[in-house]
Amino acid sequence: MSFNEQNTIEYFIIHQLTGVNLNAMQGNVVKEDAVEYEGGVKWEYVQADLLQRDITEVFVEKELKEALCRLNPFIAATPDKAEEVIHKLRAILITVNNVGLVRANEEFAKWLRNEVSLPIGKNNEHLAIRLIDFEELKNNSFVLCNQFKLRARETKIPDIVMFVNGIPLVVGEAKTPVRPAVTWFDGAHDINVVYENSIPQLFVPNVFSFATEGKEIFIGGVRTPLEFWSPWRLEDEKDELSHFIGLQDVAKQLTHLLKPSTLLDILQYYTVYATNSKKKKIKVVCRYQQYEGANAIVERVKGGQIKKGLIWHFQGSGKSLLMLFAAQKLRKQQDLHNPTVMIVVDRVDLDTQITATFNTAEVPNMITTDSIKELHKLLEQDTRKIIITMVHKFKDAYPDMNKRENIIVMVDEAHRTQEGDLGRKMRNALPNAFLFGLTGTPINKADKNTFWAFGAEEDTEGYMSRYTFQDSIRDNATLPLHFEPRLPNYHIDKEGLDIAFKEMANDLSEEDRNKLSQKAANMAVFLKSPERVTTIVADIVEHFKAHVEPEGLKAMIVTPDRYACVQYKEELDKLISPEASEVVISSSANDDFDFKQKWAMDKDKQEKVVEKFNDADSPLKFLIVTAKLLTGFDAPILQTMYLDKSLKDHTLLQAICRTNRLFPNKTFGRIVDYFGVFDDTAKALAFDEESVKLVISNLQELKDKLPEWMEKCLTHFAGVDRTISGFEGLSKAQDCINTNEKRDIFAKDFSSLTKLWEALSPDPVLNQFEKDYKWLSQVYTSVKPSSDDNGRLLWHALGAQTTALIHEHIHVSGINHDMDEMILNAEVIDDLMNKKDPKQAEKVLKILISRLNKHGNNPTFKRLSERLETIRDKAEKGLISSIDFIKELCQLAKETLQAEKGFEPVEEQKNAKAALTDLFLELKTDTTPAIVERIVNDIDEIVRVIRFDGWQNSTVGEREVKRELRKVLWTKYQIKDEDLFNRAYDYIKQYY
Repeated sequence: MSFNEQNTIEYFIIHQLTGVNLNAMQGNVVKEDAVEYEGGVKWEYVQADLLQRDITEVFVEKELKEALCRLNPFIAATPDKAEEVIHKLRAILITVNNVGLVRANEEFAKWLRNEVSLPIGKNNEHLAIRLIDFEELKNNSFVLCNQFKLRARETKIPDIVMFVNGIPLVVGEAKTPVRPAVTWFDGAHDINVVYENSIPQLFVPNVFSFATEGKEIFIGGVRTPLEFWSPWRLEDEKDELSHFIGLQDVAKQLTHLLKPSTLLDILQYYTVYATNSKKKKIKVVCRYQQYEGANAIVERVKGGQIKKGLIWHFQGSGKSLLMLFAAQKLRKQQDLHNPTVMIVVDRVDLDTQITATFNTAEVPNMITTDSIKELHKLLEQDTRKIIITMVHKFKDAYPDMNKRENIIVMVDEAHRTQEGDLGRKMRNALPNAFLFGLTGTPINKADKNTFWAFGAEEDTEGYMSRYTFQDSIRDNATLPLHFEPRLPNYHIDKEGLDIAFKEMANDLSEEDRNKLSQKAANMAVFLKSPERVTTIVADIVEHFKAHVEPEGLKAMIVTPDRYACVQYKEELDKLISPEASEVVISSSANDDFDFKQKWAMDKDKQEKVVEKFNDADSPLKFLIVTAKLLTGFDAPILQTMYLDKSLKDHTLLQAICRTNRLFPNKTFGRIVDYFGVFDDTAKALAFDEESVKLVISNLQELKDKLPEWMEKCLTHFAGVDRTISGFEGLSKAQDCINTNEKRDIFAKDFSSLTKLWEALSPDPVLNQFEKDYKWLSQVYTSVKPSSDDNGRLLWHALGAQTTALIHEHIHVSGINHDMDEMILNAEVIDDLMNKKDPKQAEKVLKILISRLNKHGNNPTFKRLSERLETIRDKAEKGLISSIDFIKELCQLAKETLQAEKGFEPVEEQKNAKAALTDLFLELKTDTTPAIVERIVNDIDEIVRVIRFDGWQNSTVGEREVKRELRKVLWTKYQIKDEDLFNRAYDYIKQYY
């Protein structure tokens, strides 16, 4: 018996979920194995032609009528009323042609969630209609059938349809696992493009659809574009190989997703209907990491024992939606007695983003706080809603504002460094609340405190749920990030500058001249040199027109400060239309009137600019920023960030991840680096995971040290009454440290206490020591030498002249385009963390060895080969880092290719198809299908049709060829290798 789509995957799904093995039929009898889910319920297999329905009917009306009577006593008493309900449900199916599938699906979902009432009680009393029993699963019927035939606009036969109480909630498409060119994508295409258009009525009640080829299982809601379908995995097994090996591996995901309890959970709490940036209604179904993370929060709250936890999900993987799903589910838990759910953010950008997420999803009982006073009022009045607020609104909070236990706080971007005392005030104001931190940034060694503030001791890893950079790229939740260093070549005429400076500052003393030069020698002065900015802006425009604009994507320019934003805008306007860029900055009270008038942007204006930027048809191509929009800004059309500012740690990571959101035809996010931040990025990602595991246990050690250090500092003031205020109290304290020696010892002790205090903040253990710490802090400040303001006065008088001098003596000679492009993908990051040879390096290594061996004893290639051996030897002995190893390999690869251009014999000149064939065979791996000939033929056929003379020099030509190549490699053959794509394109450019 051969393997085909039906007897492998389709029958496997049926067997996995119902126990029925259709491959083991004897006569008309099938073998049935035991299958059990929690609650004693299971899917029952029924052949499609045995369902009591007509070919045009979506419902199994007999099952539906029985369920209505079973779940609604008032309908059981008058069964005719079941017909009335079914008639209304049929009416929604009919409306799909007028209102569209998403709106019809949203309307039907209200019925499925038992949110609709009808006047069918005594005296036309409105009674809620129950279609499904969510409490007692065994009160529902769960039927699975295959080869379900339905006639609407056309007749179609989906592989799997799953009914709950006679209503089809899930449609599945199975594809063969034994044909390399066929994947889950083909199944998803059948559902999304074919079935949803030809038999849309079947999808009106749909919760989600799934597609699988037995290696991975992907899900999507109605009208979800194929690029937004997402895999379903199990959190504790997601670190397996990115492609599952066999059927039993995918069986776990399948069972977890489609067991009745998960399906009804997703229906009730994990689907929302939102409005996208084009004002179009969309359906959003949770991704598996959102489901796992939100459920972990809900279970912990319902358990009631552990009062905190950390959710660590990478930037762009949907934390706002995770909080929405969790809030939605928490609010509907009856045993939590109408809880208050608080979403706390630390910036206006995040506040706007999260509020927008909740508003477009039309979440009920949700309010935002506009002021500190309003937040206080809500807490004091014991408001039972979803409250979105900012952490700084706890500034004046007093202890025990609300001592209720069923308050759940979720803190977004939970960095202790941004919380400090505000975080402690929030905890004191809500002493019995549950506290969950969500962060998207890998916490490096300097910021372990996030784990202390939110991580529970019971969570051995320090977090409740984790979704990494690698996970998000593998699942296509976010895109890989490419770094392109383009550092300006500059020269400072030091001798000329020194002479000019001496002439200008001739009348100043030596000391004042030093102060002025120190003040002038800061990075911002250098970065804003007009010649440097002019050169960079010209390079940005050239790069944008060549690489970003042809793909229909947009860009952001990040500058050193607000004034630099204006400088960049003015230069940009000289080269392209002023309509193509907008400056988005905040203004301050100290800004002069003209600056405010021209550049200040209020919230409404900013929203309109962002909306315009998100519109693919608008002329706005660039946003110029320095701090605003670097966090909480979600614009999938943004592909390239031109970065000319020093950013570090989580701020850097949050900023660059603005570019990693999914968008049609976008394959990666790009950071063009004019400042040189790559090393900081590597450090921000290369956190030490082992040290994170020790964090929770080490906390107790620090807590134990606190009383000891507090006592040590207070002994400097033995006998001083710390309750005396005013100058009398301060004088007595200062008298105790009245010599330089005594002050130095106190300063040293207090400095150690401060570090300990900051490390523990915002732990409640600090509360009992707060008064003493504040007193010591004030005494320390009072004896600390005052800072010298003379330098500031000098700068005010001579700063502009000094800056002008520096700018005159900085000469920029273009941009360095020869630097290696560093691709920051899942594999490189993985190797940075785990300190093992990168897989990418192994791949390059194999290709290099093969290429060098072809040239035998040729002296040039022999030298290159010897260098390769030296690098390998160093790497194996650990004498160079993995990043340096990759860089050196890249350099060698370039030199090898360069050398080959000069030595390639005539007989080896390749024709177009032969060249492509060689390329694919050379790069073939275990995950590349062994159908090179078919891939090459497809590419050759398409390129020959769409090419024209001189296409290589035309933006339209390049775009068309890239689009068609992407369709063949990415969509048809599912080969998502950026390196392979680029090399194939280069070959096409050369040979066609």
